[in-house]
Amino acid sequence: ISVLFLTLLLLFLALFPGAFNCCMKISDEIPNGILRRVERFEIQKADGLCHLEAVILHMKGKKFCVNPWNRKVKKMMKKMKHKIHRSKSHVRKQRRTRITKQKEQKQ
Repeated sequence: ISVLFLTLLLLFLALFPGAFNCCMKISDEIPNGILRRVERFEIQKADGLCHLEAVILHMKGKKFCVNPWNRKVKKMMKKMKHKIHRSKSHVRKQRRTRITKQKEQKQ
């Protein structure tokens, strides 16, 4: 019986590798210190193998599952998206400026 169980478990892991990456419970409160150290986040939908909506906060090898309706979490997500968007456009602007200056120097 144990060999059969082990075989079924391995088969399940091979067919559904994401099944154990789901958040099984979420925290409603998250300390500000953790929110400041978040490197990235993922949104877990309540469909497929995962049966719970959550925001997964990643920081230095750790992950925290939090309530997606938490005001602090929503604010942090908005800031991170805005920060990423701004940094990309800022890099493009600098690059264009540099190219323009190089063209002016050649003339």
